[in-house]
Amino acid sequence: MAKKPTGKNTSGRGQRDLTVKVKTARGRKLSSTRWLQRQLNDPYVQRARAEGYRGRAAFKIMELDDKFRFLVPGARVVDLGCAPGGWIQVAVPRINALGEKSGKRIGRIIGVDLQEVDPIPGAEIHQLDFMADDADEQVKEWLGGKADVVMSDMAAASSGHKQTDHLRIIALCETAAQFAFEVLEEGGTFVAKVLAGGTEGELQKILKQRFDKVANVKPPASRSDSSEKFVVATGFRG
Repeated sequence: MAKKPTGKNTSGRGQRDLTVKVKTARGRKLSSTRWLQRQLNDPYVQRARAEGYRGRAAFKIMELDDKFRFLVPGARVVDLGCAPGGWIQVAVPRINALGEKSGKRIGRIIGVDLQEVDPIPGAEIHQLDFMADDADEQVKEWLGGKADVVMSDMAAASSGHKQTDHLRIIALCETAAQFAFEVLEEGGTFVAKVLAGGTEGELQKILKQRFDKVANVKPPASRSDSSEKFVVATGFRG
């Protein structure tokens, strides 16, 4: 299981404040300065750079899979809103998409996004609006059948208003769930990001009608000051 980075100095020579300070530059908003400072001091951002992942979000799916074990060799996976590709980078070796695990089944992963995404070895990435009428059929055609996992780290563009953002991401997650109902194999798994805010009850109700188990998880890689959490629904009833 991936361990949460501490970012501490453990050299035994006494602790030092290693926090990177960022000055507010002319023309830069205070909020932007705070975001930049948080990024520079985030151990997951530093670890993502060191290990070659396209973003800190890679550790979120890593930690969720360590707990629920849905990215197994041979799995057929669809990643909705896959940009920049960190979740795909984690999935490729775990499902054995490159066939590097001798004697294990070879998986497949299809990534879709509205924007163009740089290629990732072992994955097939398409520029597609998953809300389009025929998107589910198109994805099943690319995948060569139904999926074992549908996962989504999508979030609507921030409006700056907490409740509005909550409603937007819940609506997005509900749409992703409906897509999953069309493409998932019986027994499959749906994983998606949500924001806590009070209206996620309807989403939970919908998922509990279609899956054996529905869990709400905040992985260690999610920032503690964020309302972000993930829903993991397993055992799709078809």
